[in-house]
Amino acid sequence: MPPPDREDMVTQSQPESAPAPGPAPAHAPDAETLRLLRDLIAFPSISRTSNMALIDYVRAYLAKLGVESRLVHDETGTKANLFATLGPADVPGILLSGHSDVVTVEGQDWASDPFVLEARDGRLHGRGTADMKGFVASALALFGRTAGRALQAPLHLALSYDEEIGCIGVRRLIDSLAGLPVRPRLCIVGEPTEMQVVVAHKGKAALQVDVRGLEAHSSLAPRAVNAIEYAAELIVFIRSLAAERARTGPRDEAFDVPFSTFQVGTISGGTALNVVAGNCRFAFEMRHLPDDDPEQQFARILAHAREVIEPAMKAISPEAGIAFHPLAAYPGLDMAPEDPAVALAKRLAGRNDHAKVAFGTEAGLFQKTAGIATVVCGPGRIAEAHRVDEWIAADQLGLCDRFLDRVADHLAS
Repeated sequence: MPPPDREDMVTQSQPESAPAPGPAPAHAPDAETLRLLRDLIAFPSISRTSNMALIDYVRAYLAKLGVESRLVHDETGTKANLFATLGPADVPGILLSGHSDVVTVEGQDWASDPFVLEARDGRLHGRGTADMKGFVASALALFGRTAGRALQAPLHLALSYDEEIGCIGVRRLIDSLAGLPVRPRLCIVGEPTEMQVVVAHKGKAALQVDVRGLEAHSSLAPRAVNAIEYAAELIVFIRSLAAERARTGPRDEAFDVPFSTFQVGTISGGTALNVVAGNCRFAFEMRHLPDDDPEQQFARILAHAREVIEPAMKAISPEAGIAFHPLAAYPGLDMAPEDPAVALAKRLAGRNDHAKVAFGTEAGLFQKTAGIATVVCGPGRIAEAHRVDEWIAADQLGLCDRFLDRVADHLAS
């Protein structure tokens, strides 16, 4: 259950003399969705910490509805995925998928406690409201509304761990889905899309690069191997690949950034200005279109390091060199807009349009690894995720509740 000092804490920020509330908004969320969101936000389920308290809460909630769930733990037993099914398991149904972890709040100056849900001007503030505990709360509330209905096809729920650090936990969950009697007809990953159906997103591959040089007093720089300078040479080459992909690489104008991108995100090295740097470390990523192979580009980077940069380093010190270490990777999502599962998702969403997005989700893994037709569709805006004072519009939760009601109606028909 939520921490005792946070239970029943949803604050409403308004003047003491505020007028009586008017009519409920046209797309007001269900009271149960708001209650569940309040409880879920109270769990500080940052990726580096255990998510078991949140998972136990969800499992207990489902158990009260008579819905059994099973857990798929990580190797330490301190984190777990959850999978639950309502209705018959021998026919293809619909899977609702979300992740339990959130990003850190360190270094952010919030206007309110990030782990206490606060309503201000139609917005619900708290870490994870948009990404993506809002959808999880709406999905759980749907289970509550649907538990007594006779479903003709099953409603599944998947809740993963460590999505924010590379879609790590869901891989174990997907492996366990091989034991299902029948795979779901459709998976809906509820990342924030403002309830628009997303049929494609970019994939990601990230590497850490360790450059080993040879230290020396800076007055003897020609006799040393400056790891920072050689790292910079490789970074410039990576930047040139980024420019090349933008000019001549594959393009898909349906994406907001229509080509694959590279970027160096972190760098550290050296000890003092008067010491030639013996070590430098940086990390970079490629956000690639679904049909652009990152391995081909990484092979070019490795070849440049081995054939162009390292020979000059090793001419001074044979022990100098460059090492590459994979950090994270997940595939892009690439569903055909005319796929019957996409058509079903659009009908349930009540709109005919679709989109492609640059941010990544677990959807590509469900499609490419599990072989399940998958879309991304959830409440909120990705622009509000990860930022200080993260928020979701209350009416977005209301739209999600109605969308999920149509999911249940479809499964009952």
